This record gives sequence, C-alpha cells and structure tokens, in this order.
Amino acid sequence: MTSLTLKKTLAGASFGLALILGGCTAVGGVYDDTSDGVAMEKTEAAAHAAALEAVLAIQPDEVKARYDARNPAETLAFFGIEPGMTVAEALPGGGWYSKILLPYLGPEGTLVGAHYPDDLWVNFGFPEERTAAFIERSNGWVASTEEWGIEGGAAVTDYKITAMSDDMAGKADAVLFIRALHNLNRFNDKGGYMDKAVAETFAMLKPGGIVGVVQHEAPETNPDEWTDGSRGYLKKSAVIAAFEAGGFELVGDSDINANAADVPGEGDIVWRLPPSLNGTEEGTPERAAMEAIGESNRMTLKFKKPA
Repeated sequence: MTSLTLKKTLAGASFGLALILGGCTAVGGVYDDTSDGVAMEKTEAAAHAAALEAVLAIQPDEVKARYDARNPAETLAFFGIEPGMTVAEALPGGGWYSKILLPYLGPEGTLVGAHYPDDLWVNFGFPEERTAAFIERSNGWVASTEEWGIEGGAAVTDYKITAMSDDMAGKADAVLFIRALHNLNRFNDKGGYMDKAVAETFAMLKPGGIVGVVQHEAPETNPDEWTDGSRGYLKKSAVIAAFEAGGFELVGDSDINANAADVPGEGDIVWRLPPSLNGTEEGTPERAAMEAIGESNRMTLKFKKPA
C-alpha cells in the first residue's frame, strides 16, 4: 500500500460521500421531516460502508488473507465506528487494525493507542531485554505510525492503560478491546489492570460512547481458573459482568467472529491455533488439525456508556 494510492482512494471515498449526502437537504443542520432523517441515516451508513470497503481493498495481501477470520468490515460496522470519530484501540501493537482505522477515521478523526502499562510486562516473567523491547515498542508507537506512509488519515496519540491523563476524559466516541483483555484480566490480582482499564474507559468515553470487545471465548463450562486469561480465553459471562460492574450497558452481542470448531479443553491455549500455531510442527497431522480449526472462537460484544 503506497501513500499515494491510499490518498487517492480516500479522496475518492470522500467525494463519493459528499455526492451521496449532497442529495439530502437540511435546514440549519436539522432535517425538517422524519423520513428525510431516516433517508439521511441510510445514505450515511451506505457511504461509511463504501469508504471502509475502499480502505480494506487496498490493504496488503497478507492482511486481506485474514479478513475471513477477523471480519473487519462487519466488526467495525457492528460497533458503529464512523469517519471523524475519536477511537481508542487497546494494544495496537504492529497495527493490523490501526492501519485500517487510520485512513477510515480520516483527517477529522483521531486514533488513540492504548498500550499495556510498563509494570504489566514484568508479570510475564520474560528476560529483562525482552521486557524492555516491548516497552520501547509501545513508547515509539506514535512515531512508528508515521512510517506507515498513510496520508490523509486520522491524528494519532497514545497513552498507557491505568495512566490516562485527565484531559482525555470524555473525549472518545469509542474504545476497542480487540483480543486485548485476557492479559489485563490474567494479571488483575497483581495490579488491578482489568478493573482500572474498565474504569478508565468509562471516564474516557463521551456519554453514549461505545466499547467494542472482540475476545477469545472460553466455554462457560470450563473452570474459572482455566479461563482467567492465562491461556488467552475468557468467559463471555465474566467479560459482561466486568463491564456492567463498571457502569456500562450491554447493547449488542454478535457471532460475527464466532468459530464453532474451536472448543478448547483445559490443556489448550489459544496460541495453538493460527496464526501462531504453537506446539505443533509443520507438516504433521497435529498441525493440520489446528489449521483445520482455524482462528479462535471469539465473542463480539458492544457496550454503551449511559448518556
């Protein structure tokens, strides 16, 4: 994906949006007829879908190869993400979703990277050099987004979870936790990371703001100690309980990212599956079995901060 190609694509999508919306009339920014308002909503939704489709179409082949498992168009539409929003993305890492969100949110939008706090990394027990590398990567994330060459995209800023500055309160339209909750929950007893992340998210969102969760889903029948996040999986009931305890309302539950073939037993970790495929050798029946399952079964939940 070149910056020139992306710039042209975004310009085309913006022009198309203007043409679609140009056919609707408003007086003082308020539609004078209920049917006009409904029509406007539909045309806006269609324009947003077209803009997102344009962004997805120019992603690299290795990103497109995961669309069937990650369903970015359906997922972002379900969460109600739109151009111009301020959206926080937890654990943005190498930017798989960030590189989609930046051009889609556009120049009127803002993408906020929400990284693990430095002291959380220590709990993994990695060698000091590896822990330092993870921290350095998050510290340099904003700079790394500039190297992606995305012109005409959203503004970028970031913070460390549990250390949000007061001036960020009430600024976000949405906060996304895409496969990012399990380690917050796993180490919650060591630093209150899950509890603090939920409270901080509530503070960051505008009234009516949205939390979007995509998370590896554990069977409800598996023991609680197995589903604490250390194996990558969490129970849907536990995730819902955590956000409801934090003041949020559950407003949507989708099977967009479900995979009924993934039924993990108590000895399984999520990283046994693609793309990690840990624990099996290439060319073996065991590896083939994991590849046949595909990526993990994932809950997709939408919460709202009461208006």
